[in-house]
Amino acid sequence: MDIRKRVDAKIKFQENLFKYLIVNTILIIICNVFLHSYWLLIFAMFIWGLGVLDDFFKAYSIGNYREKIVQKELKNMGD
Repeated sequence: MDIRKRVDAKIKFQENLFKYLIVNTILIIICNVFLHSYWLLIFAMFIWGLGVLDDFFKAYSIGNYREKIVQKELKNMGD
């Protein structure tokens, strides 16, 4: 993964996580004060949470893991 793509993925994850926390905090307040029901909150947290989790894996896990495997294979080819 190109360094720019990795940085862009990390920035996207951090922005999405920040928005997720802000919006869900507002939804918690709305659900507590006005609705007295939590179905909207649970639905939003679950669906959006899957997207945030996907961004996390793209930014931190998958790219780094792939690079480690590639470096290991290149090292093995050189030996």
